[in-house]
Amino acid sequence: MYSEKVMDHFQNPRNMGEIEDASGVGTVGNAKCGDIMRIYLDIDEEQVIRDVKFKTFGCGAAVATSSMATELVKGRHIKEAMQITNKAVAEALDGLPPVKMHCSLLAEEAIHAALWDYAQKHEITIEGLEKPKSDIHEGEEAEEEAY
Repeated sequence: MYSEKVMDHFQNPRNMGEIEDASGVGTVGNAKCGDIMRIYLDIDEEQVIRDVKFKTFGCGAAVATSSMATELVKGRHIKEAMQITNKAVAEALDGLPPVKMHCSLLAEEAIHAALWDYAQKHEITIEGLEKPKSDIHEGEEAEEEAY
């Protein structure tokens, strides 16, 4: 069901923990399954992500996608971090079962939420960054009602 990489990142998560006085902190959840993911970023003066940590409450796939997402953004400029998608996270883990793809979306959204927090604290705009949702399903009801 899960790839070796998913199992490795679940059993040996990278960058787990929190960063005191983080440059940006983003928390997102999935009310349908109960997963909650928080990502902490330490960003330097050149807008490079110096350090990143995560805390996740959820299934093995949620822990694995959090771990992989931190690996993908560490050492990158914030503009590069913006380009990391849920598909990139899933591909880096050698795939996820279809019912667990929402975990990779949580990882992407948590990165964006942490970048949003950083941008707000520093009064800057990051191109392409929108105000994050606290729940990845936020607004779906309205979309469904429109059809």
